[in-house]
Amino acid sequence: MSASADPAAVIRRLGVTDAEPYRAFRLTALRETPTAFTSDYAEERAKPMADTLARLAEIEQGPGVLLGAFGHDGALVGTAGLRVQPRSQERHKAVLWGMAVARSAGGRGIGGVLVDRVLAVAAEDEQLRQVLLTVSEGNEPALRLYTSRGFEVWGREPRAVLVAGQAVAKLHMVRLSARPTG
Repeated sequence: MSASADPAAVIRRLGVTDAEPYRAFRLTALRETPTAFTSDYAEERAKPMADTLARLAEIEQGPGVLLGAFGHDGALVGTAGLRVQPRSQERHKAVLWGMAVARSAGGRGIGGVLVDRVLAVAAEDEQLRQVLLTVSEGNEPALRLYTSRGFEVWGREPRAVLVAGQAVAKLHMVRLSARPTG
């Protein structure tokens, strides 16, 4: 997937050369919206840059992808990833993860473009039959976005994460492909 222009942002694959802006963006997202993620800001901040580099190097090897949205000033303003399950009996599944858009870039459609691009990567993989994700209960904008892209809630996990002692439920969602399962 090559870099391409969108009225709101330039979307492209992230790699090891993006480690510093990716780490900074991710930490900001974790700090500003802690209930949206299963990762914890303090734990992630304590990890060395080597962990971020290793994560990005693994993603570069595929299958799957981590996309970044860059504003007109060149700043990273959004991310979304696709992690493909490695085991042969689960290779038909992928997980949409790390979806975040900077508050300063909200309301410009960047989240929708990121999800669409991740789903386009998934569609290129003939083995994939479904994409899964979780969304925090009460995050109505994200729920609307995912529903508008064909995801359906299939379950609810109560107390999926505890953020500062507050229990947050996660809704499990799936988007099935039109490919036959045979």
